[in-house]
Order: sequence, then structure tokens, then C-alpha cells
Amino acid sequence: MEQFFASSPRGLEPLLAAELVSLGAQSVQQVPGGAAFSGDWRVCYMANLWSRLASRILWRVAEFDYAGEGDIHEAARKVDWMRLFTVERSLRVNVSAQKSPLTSLDFATLRIKDAVCDRFRETLGSRPNVDRANPDVRVHAFLESARGVFYLDTSGEPLFKRGWRAGAGEAPLRENLAAGIILLSGWKPEEPLLDPMCGGGTLLIEAAAIARGRAPGVNRRFGFENLKVFSPAIWEKEKRDAQKPRNSPKALEIFGSDNDPRVLGDARRNIAGAGVDRWVKLEQADILERAAPAPAGVMVANPPYGERIGSKEKLAEFYPKLGSALKKNYPGWRCHFFTADLRLPKLMRLQPSRRVPLFNGALECRLFEICIVAGSNRR
Repeated sequence: MEQFFASSPRGLEPLLAAELVSLGAQSVQQVPGGAAFSGDWRVCYMANLWSRLASRILWRVAEFDYAGEGDIHEAARKVDWMRLFTVERSLRVNVSAQKSPLTSLDFATLRIKDAVCDRFRETLGSRPNVDRANPDVRVHAFLESARGVFYLDTSGEPLFKRGWRAGAGEAPLRENLAAGIILLSGWKPEEPLLDPMCGGGTLLIEAAAIARGRAPGVNRRFGFENLKVFSPAIWEKEKRDAQKPRNSPKALEIFGSDNDPRVLGDARRNIAGAGVDRWVKLEQADILERAAPAPAGVMVANPPYGERIGSKEKLAEFYPKLGSALKKNYPGWRCHFFTADLRLPKLMRLQPSRRVPLFNGALECRLFEICIVAGSNRR
């Protein structure tokens, strides 16, 4: 049984833990920013292929105590890296820390990289090349106050990179955070779903993929394919099984709109690239004027805030208009707004029924749930 760690956006840990259990993981333990678990290599492959919420799946290869950089270097030299990957594989080292006494993580990174390369050179007479941009193998070190862990990254590129995004677009929402927002909304595929400020379409794509049972990692490669433990036979079987959609809802009503035609073009390209264009209906429309596409349903939105729209004064003008438009056009809808602007409900003059703390990277945000009823919604 191997030991793994799945990282995720903060706030999604309970959902991530439940997802890992559903994929066969054992001894799942939530911690801030992810969940530790154990399992065989099939579980690792499944987690990379099917997790909608994880950012990376890391394989724990060694633990050590340390007081300074010299101890970390010595601990890295003791690991039998040659058993884990071949010298032909290019390498990158990443170090993260919490309450570490070290003054420079960059120096610690350099010491680990030197130790790995020295171990190869002493044993084989040659060393792996370092490639910071597109490495075959990523070594991750996580340092606490006096204890450290070495991991090998089984994901490679972060798992939120599903392989369909045509371009970065403007302030894109990461795919695993978008999937978490959809799941937290409680949306069911038989309900209409609308994102009226859809940007690049990330929320719509993740919703359609969830409804169709599409494996988010089916169109990409993974870091575990470059490790010595990789089993092509097991992996090919799991990948073949994942090609078959697991759910087949008779009809999906997923709607998206934006008032920017350029952004809407990005959304169309992304939705087509993700292979869900037949289930998502897009149109150019302003949220302040757009009519509801159904008498009731679920709205999810990442409304503009901060640099995306301009000054706080502009937002203070926009939000009351948004609140009025919702009360006028969307009675019967459950609306979910993901934002870093914590003034949003107050300025919209609407009372949220739920506030879920989430992080977009280091940015603290909230997912506000507001159930729209006819007339005022204030207590």
C-alpha cells in the first residue's frame, strides 16, 4: 500500500475526501489544502484520471527530521532515486514550507536538486538534466518546523489543466475550483443551469462534464507515466473504461451568456474543445436584461470584481442593479455567486442563505447562495 497526498483549493477538502473514497482511496485524512490517503497504483491512476477537485496527486517517498539545509541535503542523498526514475528523465524540484526555520526556500531547493543529481552521478556516473519548464519528473519537498517529506508528483501538469482550454482568457477560474462550485451548489443534471457571466465557460464545461460522467483527465498525460513503477497494462485498461460516459441524462439544459462578444468567442472555443458543445447553449446577453431560461433552476456565476471591472465605486453601482434584475427576472431560482468582494450580498440588498469560504489561490473568497423569491428578500 502506497501513501499519497492530494492537494486542492482550500475550502474543498470535505468534497475532495469524499471523492477520493469513491475512487477507492483508503485511510483518507483531510488537512488544510488537501487530503492524505493510501492505496495501490490503480487508485493513484484513478485519482489522477477522475478527480475533479484535486490539483495534484503526490506520492510520498521519504520522511526526515531536519534543523538546517545540510540535514535536508543529507536526507535527499539517502533516497534511492534510481529505483524511482531513470537518469534520462529531466528533473525539477519544488519546495513548500509551513513554520519552517529556513531563511531561503530557494537555497533548500538547490540543495535537494544537488543531492538528487549527486546520488545519480555517484551510482551511475551520470546525472539527470534539470528542466524547470517541462520536466519529466517533479520532486516536491514539504517542510514543517522540524520535519520534512519528499514526494514524487504523479500528475505532472496540475490536474486542473484538463487539456481543452484554447487560451488563458481573462482571469480564468481554475477548473477544479469551478467543479467544486458546481458541486457545492447542489445542482442536479435534471435542473436548468445558467451562468449569465460565463467568461471562458469554465463553470458550464465542468457542469456538463459532471452531468455526462466524463473523466476530466481522459485527454492528457500524467507524471506517473515517467516513473519506474508505471504499469501500462493497468493504465490502458482504466483509460479505456473512462472513454465510456458513465451517466446519460436524457436532456441537459445548460445555458451561458456574456455581454462581451470576444469573451463569448473564447467560451465557444473552450466548450467545443471540451466536447460538450451539444449540451451547452450560449448567447450574448447582459445579466441586467436577460430573461430566465426556465421558471426555476440554478444560477452559478463568478461576477466581476476588483481589477476585472474597475473601481469599487463602479461595483457599488453595479451590484444593486444586479439585485434588482434577479428579483425581477429570477424568482424561483437558487443563485450562487463566487466572489472575493464580500460586500456583494449587502450591496445587492439580498440575504444569502449560505456563505461558503473558498480560496482562489491565496485570495479569500465566498460562495454566496441566494434563493430568489418574488419581491424583497431581506429579513
